[in-house]
Amino acid sequence: MTMNRLKRRAAHALSMAVAACAVAAATSLPAYAADQPTQQQLLADCGSGEGKCTFNSPKLGKAYLGEFRQVSNSLFNCTTSDATQTMTWDDTVGSTDELGVSVTAGGQIAGIVDLSITASYSHSWSSSHSESSSLNMTVKPGEVGWISRAQVMQKVSGTWQTHYDSPKWGHYYWFFQDTITGPAKNGTDGKSNAVVVKTRKMTAAEKRSCSDGSRKGRTLVKAR
Repeated sequence: MTMNRLKRRAAHALSMAVAACAVAAATSLPAYAADQPTQQQLLADCGSGEGKCTFNSPKLGKAYLGEFRQVSNSLFNCTTSDATQTMTWDDTVGSTDELGVSVTAGGQIAGIVDLSITASYSHSWSSSHSESSSLNMTVKPGEVGWISRAQVMQKVSGTWQTHYDSPKWGHYYWFFQDTITGPAKNGTDGKSNAVVVKTRKMTAAEKRSCSDGSRKGRTLVKAR
């Protein structure tokens, strides 16, 4: 057998051995992706206290006025003249993270975020805001009126650090980025809460209901 043929056989045998080792290594590696926790699982452990969590390097975004939402009952004017009535309203705005998880007022998560923001910005943070009042509302004939309110909102971004006493999912520490959106104090960054009266024309079905029995020629309050 020639020297060249021996070299080729040796090279072939070496390549086959390397390939076999690669296959064996691939099949023996753990499925790390499947072993990793979701952000919801980590946040749940922060909330239960199983994980010792901190919300690191919080960054507050610019405040902005949130969307208007109906905060009162609706007043239907089935008369032929303007109807004026005092309507009470109430509104509660909470906080959610980027995955849609509710950050409950007074809960563990809210407390951790508040502690972090207070340490970094020297002012407290609230995960919810409640407000109520009353307002005179005038509704024209054949229209529906209600009160809407918009809350000043603000985003805070940071990194959750979760520490376990014993390894969980193979590690003592886990980290993930998160952004929480919640109510801001009125006047933050020059933005103010807003309360307005809104009206619209009645639909055909609503107009027909105005002609039914005791509703005819009267105003009707419908719960939101």
